[in-house]
Amino acid sequence: MVQPLWWPLRFLRMSRSCPPRVTARLAFPIACLLVAGWPLAAAAHVKWFAPYDVPGQPRILPEIFKLMFWQPLSAALLAFVLTCYLEPSRVGAGILAALDRFSRWLRPRVDDLYRAGTAAFFIALWTLGGIILTPELKTSSPLVPLLQLGIAIGMFWRPTMVLSALGIVVLYAIGLWNYGLFHMLDYPIFLGLAAYLACSGLEIDPFGVRPLDIARWAAGLTLMWASVEKWAYPDWTYPLLRNDPGLAMGFYVDYYMSAAGVVEFSLALGLLWTPLVRRLSALVLIAMFAAAIVPFGKLDAIGHSMIIVILIGILVDREPAIRRPPISAMAYYPAALVATIGLYYGLHALIYGTAIW
Repeated sequence: MVQPLWWPLRFLRMSRSCPPRVTARLAFPIACLLVAGWPLAAAAHVKWFAPYDVPGQPRILPEIFKLMFWQPLSAALLAFVLTCYLEPSRVGAGILAALDRFSRWLRPRVDDLYRAGTAAFFIALWTLGGIILTPELKTSSPLVPLLQLGIAIGMFWRPTMVLSALGIVVLYAIGLWNYGLFHMLDYPIFLGLAAYLACSGLEIDPFGVRPLDIARWAAGLTLMWASVEKWAYPDWTYPLLRNDPGLAMGFYVDYYMSAAGVVEFSLALGLLWTPLVRRLSALVLIAMFAAAIVPFGKLDAIGHSMIIVILIGILVDREPAIRRPPISAMAYYPAALVATIGLYYGLHALIYGTAIW
């Protein structure tokens, strides 16, 4: 066994020897500590509140991979691996049991939550007008609000959920036509939502995959992609930080943006991992998005309401998953990071001709 990992293994051996009553008492406080251990970055989507330039030249990779990048990345990887080691222990089981007790009243109603959340989201867009799917995706078409209203109405009956799903795909296609592929790669979560609604309406699990897992993967991939933006285009956020220095929590803005991207990427990857990791990741992300509503207001609340609804479904889900050896996190994490950054920069260079190095 690798030497730096001996102390988490010793902790896990101790946790397995704890009496069940002690484990149960420790479970929720430990869960709270794990949640509090992540820095709370401002989770507002910068494109909604500040000028942006999608085709513009991103920071080249050598400018990103500085000490201020590797420091938070090392801490995040350590926290990720420790949570993986914690999961098979009694403490991990106790945390999952505490989450189950907390959410048992909502678990059977997740489908109702998704349908109600979708209806509320699209009614809000219909009321605001001039928005395709998110606040920066503008439209002057009079047909888009009618389609949004139709999507909301379709949530009332299971057979019409399929039509609503098709309507979401149409809105995404309108976004592609008006804003291009790269911009819309910020929002595959809406395609995941459409897939969830279609599968739920038809009451099918395509290829044995639950609709909730499709929505979960779409949410995770969406946030992993969005995290790269904080490294590639930190200057988009600088005006917000100048107007409200408290958002940076006392850090230098460059370090803050680098750390915020690391936190978002780590939590997003956590949504694709094992039950304890993904449920704690969902819990922290919900807290982050909810906290962002306070400084950024109603627009942020509407814009993030759908992802918060999906995250709540992930938080309360107790479906067992294939167990992964905790040590595998040390391989999957950097592989996912390299793949995400490589795809982001490679696709941007292919479409817009920008530099990578």
